[in-house]
Amino acid sequence: MKSMLRALSVVALFVSSACVGQEAVELPPLVDEHGEEIIATFSIVGLDPETEEVGVAVQSRAFRAGAIVSYAKAGVGAVATQASANQSYGPRGLELLEQGLSPADVVERLTSADEGRARRQLAVIDARGRVKAYTGSETRDWAGHIEGENYSVQGNILASEAVVRAMAEAFESSTGVLAERFMDALDAGQAAGGDSRGKQSGGILIVKPIGDSGRTTDRWVDIRVDDHATPFLEMRRLMEMAVERNARTRGR
Repeated sequence: MKSMLRALSVVALFVSSACVGQEAVELPPLVDEHGEEIIATFSIVGLDPETEEVGVAVQSRAFRAGAIVSYAKAGVGAVATQASANQSYGPRGLELLEQGLSPADVVERLTSADEGRARRQLAVIDARGRVKAYTGSETRDWAGHIEGENYSVQGNILASEAVVRAMAEAFESSTGVLAERFMDALDAGQAAGGDSRGKQSGGILIVKPIGDSGRTTDRWVDIRVDDHATPFLEMRRLMEMAVERNARTRGR
């Protein structure tokens, strides 16, 4: 098993050279030395207390980051799991929130039981807007997070700390529905340097109690761009379509 993981690491670290003419294009590592997917990214978890919308938005120079990072459940909260992503943090984190644990307790419970916690990055928000983020000591520079009122922004392998600072400022100052504020935060993070390896994928997942909207799912906005040369433009296009559709439904 160990030899297979080493082989995967070698492939992930050095495969990733594709030749275009005489030039080699370096692609980012796919997995770390433990065989875990590297989701170098910046993300935000947030809540709109008026509409009860809660969710996650993310962008990364990694394939299908939205599918890996984002977890949310209406009336419960949201989880973002990234860096050497432990995808069990998502469903397990929501389960613990639903049991009544605070985000701080959830983060402690998840990371304390994980031998790989030093490689993880995690953010948790509950339906009351309480947040807790965690950046492991072995995540790659620049890595860190900012916790604010009803949100947390976090990232790893970023151009600098300015990325998360720009995201926080944009989210706090922006207006509109939660999806629009998330998109503003992502755009601000990219303008400040973003993922130091570039851009490729992203997503926005927002859930909301069904109420009398006539829906059968709590997913209010669920868009993903798994692989795109200009993911921010494509995400905004899809986000605007989702917001317009929601505005036409009952329960806003």
